[in-house]
Amino acid sequence: MGDQNEIGNLTYELLKRMSARFDRFELELMDVKRRLSSLDDHVSGVGISLTGLTTRMDRVESRLDRIERRLDLVGVD
Repeated sequence: MGDQNEIGNLTYELLKRMSARFDRFELELMDVKRRLSSLDDHVSGVGISLTGLTTRMDRVESRLDRIERRLDLVGVD
């Protein structure tokens, strides 16, 4: 009976340590998820910024084309 009690106590201690490790793991996983979400938001923001820059570049290019046509610079390298 004493051996079974000791085994039960060892099992209980092992389960407590495993539970504590899982708790730490869960906290770390939540932190990783939060950081990944933040990174995803940042990448989305960069994509939106690039889209805006591309639109502006297209407008500048269009204006430059009109200026070149008005000044008869088309085809001159």
